[in-house]
Amino acid sequence: MERRDFLQKGVAGTAFAALGGLSLQSFASAKKHLTVLHTNDVHSYIDPFSATHPKNPNKGGVARRAAIIESIRRENPNVLLLDAGDIFQGTPYFNYYGGELEIKLMSMMGYDLATLGNHDFDNGIDGFYKQLPHATFGFVSANYDFSNTILDGLVKPYKIFVKDGIKIGVFGLGIELSGLVDPRNYKETKWTHPTEITQGIVDRLKREEKCDLVICLSHIGYDYKNDPGKISDLKLASQTQDIDLIIGGHTHTFLDKPTVVKNRVGKDVLVNQTGCYGINLGRIDFYLESGVSTHTSRVISV
Repeated sequence: MERRDFLQKGVAGTAFAALGGLSLQSFASAKKHLTVLHTNDVHSYIDPFSATHPKNPNKGGVARRAAIIESIRRENPNVLLLDAGDIFQGTPYFNYYGGELEIKLMSMMGYDLATLGNHDFDNGIDGFYKQLPHATFGFVSANYDFSNTILDGLVKPYKIFVKDGIKIGVFGLGIELSGLVDPRNYKETKWTHPTEITQGIVDRLKREEKCDLVICLSHIGYDYKNDPGKISDLKLASQTQDIDLIIGGHTHTFLDKPTVVKNRVGKDVLVNQTGCYGINLGRIDFYLESGVSTHTSRVISV
């Protein structure tokens, strides 16, 4: 019996040594990895641009985007795929199918969440509602109140995901519809200014829900240099705290890398946008270790 115990302990010790002498603490503090992929303002562009297009020759296309996304998921299964609005309007596909094709393709690609852009109201609330059964993903908007509409309870303020042990809270913000969208299309939807509602949502996600990362899916626009009083992603980042990443839309802004903005307590906020028409896919990799978050980013040309 003593000889058997000795052999068992010896084998266990040899196996542990083969792991490089890692301690139990080393396993507990292993780095966690989240990949955030995102699009915005795709505007019903299903097919790639033609080879003779003057600005975007051979760029874009849902099939290519799907292949890239699938490749990244094989590299890291902990992927969050998000869209910042204006899924609809821009090609005959929307005119003919009313958004059904766009939503079905996003579901096939495995989108996790999206927010609403102003053009997503172009077939009215009823038209948007009609496409929701085709969606395997949800929609979020914290500053659109749909209480008196057919979308009541279907569009949530935020949603929480857990990937690789990382808890991520994602909330949505939309642009003011008055003066931009026909009132008959959004009916009794009520808009709240983003700065009036954002901090409360973020506080809930950070303090009550204990999220490790907070992401804002925004369709309010990157920046408005000619209208300094208008709310934008850059202003929202600077006027709030505890947002880690703002994924934006509406202004069709092409960024080579996320803009880093200091929030109201001096901490960094990433603000990113991928342009439009699905010709780029944004990628931001977050690494969390011992409560500390680092990131890398790139723009993937489709």
